[in-house]
Amino acid sequence: MLALGALLSFFAQRVAANPDFVDIKAVVPSIVIDLRYATPDNVAGRPLYPDGMRALVLPSVAQQLAGAQKFLYQYNYGLKIWDAYRPKQAQTLLWQLARKGDYVADPESGVGSTHSWGVSVDATLVDLFGHTVSMPTNFDEFTPAAMMHYQGTDPVVRSHLALLQVAMAGNNFYGLRIEWWHFTTADWKNYVPHREAEDHQEKSKADSEKLKASAEKKQNSKT
Repeated sequence: MLALGALLSFFAQRVAANPDFVDIKAVVPSIVIDLRYATPDNVAGRPLYPDGMRALVLPSVAQQLAGAQKFLYQYNYGLKIWDAYRPKQAQTLLWQLARKGDYVADPESGVGSTHSWGVSVDATLVDLFGHTVSMPTNFDEFTPAAMMHYQGTDPVVRSHLALLQVAMAGNNFYGLRIEWWHFTTADWKNYVPHREAEDHQEKSKADSEKLKASAEKKQNSKT
């Protein structure tokens, strides 16, 4: 435990010294922040972030989130962020403590986790009082129910997920096929080393096209 505490303290120093990221809450104060990896309420069963960890992303990603939040407010909803920038050291801990096949990225393979580049967020919906609304699953619930394309029968859950996806796709995010809550900026390859970006690009393009096509269909069905 002492070693983990020292490691978290090191993370805190590294994050505080990083000038490339902005605090989502400082850019969009109305977005609710609930960083699950700063608590034991995650798949690892323990905090992976230090006390006071902020939800950080690249400045352009924060502006995209601002656009999604503005869109959602028209429908009396808003965003809650479960995760944003994830230090590579935290990703390594997650990989060691909770290997889940395709669900947890190997930090030493390809780009690792896109969270570690500040280009991805894990997001859900809240109402205007900040209360989480019904969605397909909870965070880090790695089951078939967590797929991007909801297969359940609850029309309320379906409408909530559709609204989230429309808001994010309309602001230049694409989704992840196996995690409905995970969104990455479509411009991610501009911020990742070129060779690593090349390896990841084909899968990213496919996921982006799926989410945008789905979002356009859902938006058209409402108008």
